Parts: sequence; C-alpha cells; structure tokens
Amino acid sequence: MQSARGFEYGVVHLISPRSGLIVDIVSSELSLETSAVKTLLDLGSIYHQHQRVKEDISVLFGDYVRVHTRPRRFPDNSFNWTERLLFQNDDFVIVNKPAGLPVHASVDNTLENLLSYLSIFLQIPLYITHRLDVPTKGLIVFAKTLSFQREFNKALIAREVRKLYRAVIKGEGPPLGIMTHYMEPSPRAPKKVSSHFTEGWQDCVLEILTKKKLSESETEIFIELHTGRTHQIRAQMAAAGFPLLGDISYGAEKYYVQEEIGLTACSLSFAYKGEALNFKI
Repeated sequence: MQSARGFEYGVVHLISPRSGLIVDIVSSELSLETSAVKTLLDLGSIYHQHQRVKEDISVLFGDYVRVHTRPRRFPDNSFNWTERLLFQNDDFVIVNKPAGLPVHASVDNTLENLLSYLSIFLQIPLYITHRLDVPTKGLIVFAKTLSFQREFNKALIAREVRKLYRAVIKGEGPPLGIMTHYMEPSPRAPKKVSSHFTEGWQDCVLEILTKKKLSESETEIFIELHTGRTHQIRAQMAAAGFPLLGDISYGAEKYYVQEEIGLTACSLSFAYKGEALNFKI
C-alpha cells in the first residue's frame, strides 16, 4: 500500500505487502529496476521503520518503508583533495570547499557531500563545526576530534571566529559599514529578512569592509560576518537590492553553468592553543 503524501517531491510511503528483502519489495511496489533501487539504497534514500538503511535488509509484512525516488544529486568524488586541503593537524582540517557540493549528508543522499568525500580521502572520521551553502565555495573547518568540535562551536557562539567573504553582487552595492536585518525563524528557503525588528526573529549582522566596481553592473565587496545564519549574506544582499551574482533563489539571473553563486568564504581566523591562526584563499 502506498501513500500519496510527499509524492510530488518523489517521496513514496509504503506499507510492505509481504515479508522479503527491501530491494525486492521496493522494486516490485514501485516498478523500478533492481539496479535503480540498489542505487537509492547506496545513496541512503531508503528508510525502514523511520531509520535509514543502506543494506538489503529483510522487512516484515506491514513494515513502514519510505523511499526518496528522486534524490538530489551532486558532483561525484573527482576533486583533487590534495590541492584543496589547506591545513591539517591532530585536531582539525581546513579545506577549500568547491561550489555545488553540500557540506554534509541530506535526507536523501549521504554519499555526495564534502564530509563524506574528505573522510574517504583522509581515511578518518570528521566532525562538522560550521557550514557553507551548497553554491558557496571557500574555507571550512572540520574537526578530527569531538573535543575540538566542542571548543570550536563555543568559539563560534562567542563570536571569536572571524569569517570574511568575497561577494560579487549586482549593482553598486550598499554603503560601507554595519548592515543589520532580522530573519524569520523558518526552515524554508529562500529566507525572509526585514530591516525592522520583529519579536522572535533572529538578528543578522554583517559588515561591508570594502567594495570595488568590476563593471557597469557588478561590484566586488568584502564582508565580515558577525552572525552566522543560514543564507544570511544571500538574504541580506537581496533585501538591500543587490543580489549575489547567479543567485537565482534570491532574484538574480542565472550566471554560472554549475550550481554556484558569487560568494567565497575567503578568510578564516581563530585562536588555537593560544596561537592566532589565519587562513586565506
């Protein structure tokens, strides 16, 4: 039995009509080739009893199975990680994230992401400390230890990590200085922000440090991010009337062939064991 809930997004909910292997059940119920179901299983797109499964397990009559039949796909693991790995020690690594690749696993794809690829390359588990949007490129930190992850997260909360971004925007750009907006607390994107304080909305603070005209229609600006909200720079620039180059989610025209926008995390500074560290690209 199938439920229509979520079907427009490629999500199919099944109540298994019999006992058997999950690949066979899904293949017969959804009229999919066995190879296609195995690909979904490898990606982590199939759930049994609300738990993600990646092996061809046995299911019982009446078990609940959820299948993401149209998982979002990302570039394969063909990047030169030796060149993209800027620094590593016993506690953390600094990597130059390519545009178009998510930082971590999604609900329908656990393989095609930066965390997975870099963990495979280094042959060690890594832990997330902060994130960049899929179309954003640049510097990101992964922890090698849970203790460093905790300490770095504390530094982020205390705003002791300095993050600078290079952005290419449409138009002349906002004036230099602090820019403050308030973001609606919603998981949906694109994010909605307002320049007026609204109770319960999250503050979004950034600082325009420099700007340089690149052409009649484009300007390069350097931004220091004081708060780290999801899509913050993208939403604030769009709200000010200066969307990032190629950021179609926030009103710009398509510019790049791949999933990319005019935003690079270009500098990252923080203290480590009493030493001030600064990484730039």
